[in-house]
Amino acid sequence: MPLPAKAFQRWLHGIAPDTSMADVCRLSKVKRTTLAQQLVRGKVAEATVVSISRAFGVNPVDSLAYFENYRDLAGPQIPPSPQELVSQIATVDLLRAVIARSTPAVEAGAEAEAEAGTPAGLETGAGQGTGPAGSAGPRRPGPLELSPAPHATSVKNWVDAIDDGELRHRVSAATGIAPQNYSAQLTANRLAPEVAIATSRAAGVGLTGGLVATGLITEEEANWEPGARQAALDRLTDGELTALAGERLQALGKMLRRQEQDQEQTEKIWENLG
Repeated sequence: MPLPAKAFQRWLHGIAPDTSMADVCRLSKVKRTTLAQQLVRGKVAEATVVSISRAFGVNPVDSLAYFENYRDLAGPQIPPSPQELVSQIATVDLLRAVIARSTPAVEAGAEAEAEAGTPAGLETGAGQGTGPAGSAGPRRPGPLELSPAPHATSVKNWVDAIDDGELRHRVSAATGIAPQNYSAQLTANRLAPEVAIATSRAAGVGLTGGLVATGLITEEEANWEPGARQAALDRLTDGELTALAGERLQALGKMLRRQEQDQEQTEKIWENLG
């Protein structure tokens, strides 16, 4: 829900009391026409507050908490669950992690075969094995450089990660949004900030998770622990990681097939019209 213009002006005066509106727009890279239109309508977008907050060195979460609809953001928040953290890892990064984990196992097998053919009496030097002191244990790959959140399916993945099977119905009852419209937003990888907050409340999780998933704020601004997503990824077993990557690929395949079918139907319509 957009923020009341009067409340916005009071907030803006508090963080930039001696700054002209032109300078505010220049520093925040918010178009003057966009802000002017929002003020005339009496409703300012949350993204505008976030951009201005960053320009003046204010945490956007603290700024949003100034407004009545987001007062619950004030104070400490529940940290994201491991499932939420993993949901904010892009599919391509999951696939890279699968490959990185499987490569040492393949190398370990090859080295074990090579050592099995070593002539008697010839010892393998320290460090030649795949584990400590030349042991045959597989090496664990180092941490990957994860793509920043959000990603192409971050919103739907986040909701799926916190859904107990009834979440969509509770959100629909709380917000008045029809379940099919809510699902359509998830498929489009977008969610209005107030709906993201309502989803967090309905799921009983921290209120900032949905704002990160939608890209309104960053992990750092949400006060997530540095490296939290990487740590959650590292905690996944090889089986869990492979299964999750497979689920993501299957979902991606379905989406691409729907897009191909839509494209084919569009081309047929144009052919008939032509």
